[in-house]
Amino acid sequence: MEKVTPFLMFQGGKAEDAMNYYTSLIEDSEVKSIIRYGAEGPGEEGTVMQAIFSLKGQEFMCIDSHVDHEFTFTPSFSIFLTCDTEKEIDDLYNKMMENGTALMPIDNYGFSKKFGWLNDQFGISWQLNLPE
Repeated sequence: MEKVTPFLMFQGGKAEDAMNYYTSLIEDSEVKSIIRYGAEGPGEEGTVMQAIFSLKGQEFMCIDSHVDHEFTFTPSFSIFLTCDTEKEIDDLYNKMMENGTALMPIDNYGFSKKFGWLNDQFGISWQLNLPE
């Protein structure tokens, strides 16, 4: 086995927007590669057939599904970020909450200095943590 990579399947051509959004919010992050559907399909031309991006060195793979599914993302799988400062966690939480939904509003829940859990505008679940 070579490695384990989280895989995110978007619908409606949102993969590239999501990757660009995440890499703009999180330092030391980048879109590494994008392969797009061509005119021959099977997905909509120009959307993401397969892409790789990294957040703080953690690689993710994503696609724009060319098949509509009844399911989407669920908070039972989330991306956990450990923040370094109160400003960092507050800024990330506020930006990710734009068109997002709070699952646990940012607060001190007793297990860390500050914690927030949310679903962002793309449906991805994030846990933001500022340790004591």
